[in-house]
Amino acid sequence: MKKIFNISNLKRFLVLIILFSIYVFICAFSYVNAVSANISSSVFRLHVIANSDSAEDQNLKYLVRDALIDYMNSVSKNSNSKDEAISIAYQHKSDFYKIAKKVINDNGYDYNVNISIGNFAFPTKNYGDISLPAGYYDALKVEIGNASGQNWWCVMFPPLCFVDISTGIVPEDSKETIKDSLHTEEYNLINNAQTADVKFKFKLLEFFQNIKLANN
Repeated sequence: MKKIFNISNLKRFLVLIILFSIYVFICAFSYVNAVSANISSSVFRLHVIANSDSAEDQNLKYLVRDALIDYMNSVSKNSNSKDEAISIAYQHKSDFYKIAKKVINDNGYDYNVNISIGNFAFPTKNYGDISLPAGYYDALKVEIGNASGQNWWCVMFPPLCFVDISTGIVPEDSKETIKDSLHTEEYNLINNAQTADVKFKFKLLEFFQNIKLANN
């Protein structure tokens, strides 16, 4: 009788553990969804895809990137929000095409280029001392030729495309723009100057976002 009682208690205990685990999973998933949605709603990104992984095509990708960033910087320098940056991108979409096509042709290639604005999947990326978790973000996507080469990503708003790579430091005004758009905890999550507790939360966010991307 005692053995049966112990087995019964063990089963109850295991059921409680399973229910608690499900509860924790649901809470964590809800937290990740809320944080991810708020972060992604605050930034507008640039995604450039090379024709192939050859050295020549990769170099061409960077030339196209530089020309587009210079142009976007000139037309959107006074934008104060992500929505304004997206609106400007739509207004100048044909210009982006012409600029990219000119760079391609001037360098002796006849690749086509496709310019699109939409919501796309992104992996975790570091921009100096700011990290953005994997997830879906609004972006300007530039596909060169077959678009089967390596990708290049940056953030057009706030302007993290202009991070000083040599120092890995994001301009303070860009940080402030992000900070103003996020809750304190969310900003701390993407700021690489993190405590162990914040790093754990970022890893949790990254883990769940990668699961979501893998299932879509």
